[in-house]
Amino acid sequence: MAEAFAGRALLIAALARRLPAAGHVVVGAISPLPAAAALLAERRARGALRVTILGSARHYRFSDGGVELFDAAGRGRIDVFFLSGGQIDGQANINLVGTGTYPNATTRFPGSFGSAYLYYVVPKVILFREEHSLRVLVPKVDFVSAPGTSPPGVWRPGGPSALVTGKAAFAFDRARARFRLESVHPGETVESIIAATGFDFDRPARVAATPVATADEIAAIQGPVRAALAPTYPEFAAALAPAGAAAEA
Repeated sequence: MAEAFAGRALLIAALARRLPAAGHVVVGAISPLPAAAALLAERRARGALRVTILGSARHYRFSDGGVELFDAAGRGRIDVFFLSGGQIDGQANINLVGTGTYPNATTRFPGSFGSAYLYYVVPKVILFREEHSLRVLVPKVDFVSAPGTSPPGVWRPGGPSALVTGKAAFAFDRARARFRLESVHPGETVESIIAATGFDFDRPARVAATPVATADEIAAIQGPVRAALAPTYPEFAAALAPAGAAAEA
């Protein structure tokens, strides 16, 4: 349990550090990890960072559902959004539809919803996926729900900036359409990341280690962040509780 919490805390902290000190961060549905990261960053920002979490009664800032969300994104009123995928490839294309040949998919994912639109217009999109494996990080996605880059001449103010997984953190170079390994998490090496990744990526001569969560970050995650997250994600919040403590209902 302690090891599982340490891994989750590291991911939450790593995502939070990629968020700005001011602006508007929106987290989609069924996204407890980035939701926790956004709430952690919100505490640091002391009121300068606004957080909207889809599905949250307390942290949902829109009154007209997805219509208002997409309108805000199109008007440039969302600075950061998180996206994931059943598959992610080296060009930062994501697949939220399924594996196999469309429309006869052999495996079905939740669906694209507004991912393609938000990927185009939100300036900073952070990709995340706790599982880091050859079945997730593939050479080429089976279906492009949202493309990581666009052809020359296509007006696109938004796009991917980073990918954080359960093993490593990458930055994305939009001009070159390639990921660059930034850091490896504790217990991992460059070689283990290469073995678990289906696409090629750039890397410096010396790759940094991803910083573990600090004592202050852990205290916030197990305390106010967990309490704020509990109404929306009770099971996830319970897993963040200190040993011997019960999660808030």
